[in-house]
Amino acid sequence: MKIAFVLYDNVTLLDFAGLYDPISRLKTMGFCPDLEYVVSSHTDQIRSSEGLVMIPDDICTDFTLYDYVVIPGGDGVKDLMKNSEFLQWISTVGQDTTIAAVCGGVLLLGAAGLLRDRKVTTHPAMQPVLRHFARDVLEDRIVPDGKIITAGGVTAAIDLGLYITELIAGRQVRETIQKQMDYPHYPVTL
Repeated sequence: MKIAFVLYDNVTLLDFAGLYDPISRLKTMGFCPDLEYVVSSHTDQIRSSEGLVMIPDDICTDFTLYDYVVIPGGDGVKDLMKNSEFLQWISTVGQDTTIAAVCGGVLLLGAAGLLRDRKVTTHPAMQPVLRHFARDVLEDRIVPDGKIITAGGVTAAIDLGLYITELIAGRQVRETIQKQMDYPHYPVTL
């Protein structure tokens, strides 16, 4: 199992960490010892919107080799929605790859043309923009539609991370990770 996390300048730190923490626990807690994950970016350094500087593991990862590509949101989405090179890069996933995005990261999938016939969600403030890109915009916290999984606003990243851990390793593992995280707010109604 291989997972790629996509970062970019002005990413929202909780959008990323909320996803990364439960998913990485699949490996660190010994449930999926063969799990491989990489933090990838289009640049060699990223500054979150909160000012934290991060260095990715890889630049412009070949996503065709990954089972999951996970994209957080953040203020940087505004510029990236117009960056054809970045949008092309995140569109190059394998046919069997699941793409998951939270908050503004969902808008990147829309701008890349990946949501035309999909049911999706995002942060409530961004839903009017998302309606330009998707068939149905729902107010649900997590919306799975085929190989695309979208989640609402910032803290929905934690829910999405737990949702993905359950897809990969099952309910019992997700519950164990969730208990270790002391996060009682999941599951949400899908």
